[in-house]
Amino acid sequence: MDAAGEELADRIRAIVAPASDIEERRMFGTRAFLLDGRILAGARPGGVLLIKVAADDEEMLLLREGAARAVMGPRTMSTRWIDVSPSAIADDDELLFWIDIARAGAG
Repeated sequence: MDAAGEELADRIRAIVAPASDIEERRMFGTRAFLLDGRILAGARPGGVLLIKVAADDEEMLLLREGAARAVMGPRTMSTRWIDVSPSAIADDDELLFWIDIARAGAG
């Protein structure tokens, strides 16, 4: 993982740390934060945030600046997975917004 990904992982960790039910693992080149064994958020290389969203919210969220369907290697991931660019999570309030979206979509 590069420095931007590690910095994002630190920021995510600070937000989710109070929740004792969050587990952290390295998965697929990503620092993943899991809730009940499922990925809540991931810090990806380049400081890209990976989240899974509720199906009902996906279309609306993909219209937001910096949000795009998640891509892993040459493949686009299945529905509900979104990559959020570093510019869209530049401050902690923006990052918290996306983490809250991921919590709502968990499951």
